[in-house]
Amino acid sequence: MDSRSTKWPRYVPFLPSALIAVGTVWNALTPANYWGDVMLGAAVMAAAALLSLRHTIAVGAVVLLVELVLLAKDRYLGGVDGTLELLNGLILVLAGLGVNRVVASHERRLEAVRSVAGAAQRAVLPTPPARIGPLAIAAVYHAAQIEALIGGDAYAVQDTPYGTRLLIADVRGKGLGAVGVVSVLLGAFREAADQAPDLMTLVERLEHALAREPASREEDIRMEGFVTALLGEITPDSDRVRLLNCGHPPPYLFEAGTVLSLDPGEPRLPLGMSSLGVPKTEPEDWPFPVGSTLLLVTDGMTEARDRSGAFYEPLDRFGGRGPFQRPDELVEALVRDVEQWTGGPRDDDMAILAITRHAREPVSP
Repeated sequence: MDSRSTKWPRYVPFLPSALIAVGTVWNALTPANYWGDVMLGAAVMAAAALLSLRHTIAVGAVVLLVELVLLAKDRYLGGVDGTLELLNGLILVLAGLGVNRVVASHERRLEAVRSVAGAAQRAVLPTPPARIGPLAIAAVYHAAQIEALIGGDAYAVQDTPYGTRLLIADVRGKGLGAVGVVSVLLGAFREAADQAPDLMTLVERLEHALAREPASREEDIRMEGFVTALLGEITPDSDRVRLLNCGHPPPYLFEAGTVLSLDPGEPRLPLGMSSLGVPKTEPEDWPFPVGSTLLLVTDGMTEARDRSGAFYEPLDRFGGRGPFQRPDELVEALVRDVEQWTGGPRDDDMAILAITRHAREPVSP
């Protein structure tokens, strides 16, 4: 085990050395009681928990050497007290090595679990195609916690006879229940996107697929489960985009340094709540100029807060910036800006999907 996967602060590798230095000085100043042994023991355990086996052995050897030098200086070496002091130090070092091996074993298990989670994420939430005709596509998913690789956010892009269809969604809840709903939602989208003649029909197909699932879900999902979603359809000529918002954060259109929020006048209810009988909103149509980028996000971005509690707002943060030639440039800039805004971990997962329209290449004769 060369290093831990957790990103520790920069001072952590120097912590055992600092503890050894403090403990040595303390012992040198109090030879009768060796009160600094607590610091030396802490150095061994800190190395065992945070550093590699090689570094733990090195720290243990230095601690035993310090004990030996101090005992010789104070003429305790060879006596009963000196022998017991060295024996205690050796037991402490051996215990540290045991702790290091236990931590290493758990680290290997965690890496195996993360590997399985990564494979599950790629299976449930595959990377969208990088290009569909004149459309360049980029997407990213960031879990709220570094240990989690998969959650309740989802996105999909599919080339269909009706144009390029898009989906971004946020499933209520966390854990495996939310992942199961994501799997059902994306499966239904991939099947229905090629068949549904319009977005209204497509959203009804998704509602129907989700309605078949509650019987196998946990009680809270059966009673209160819903999915906020945004469905889009870029026309075959790529000059316009139709959007149907089901209770989801509105998308943004980036064009020549300006940012426009494509906020619907009256969004539909989230998926899973159609039984309430609220009138169903029709899709809205927007122009999609060459060089512009359509940005779809989940509330992990729009509800990210800074230290004062203010929400993140792309309209304020990105107005006047750009233009972005590629969608991945915009996605990377957004991720960095959100991390700078929050200054720490977020409370929710964050998914971002960006589509840039380029000019069509002329067809060669």
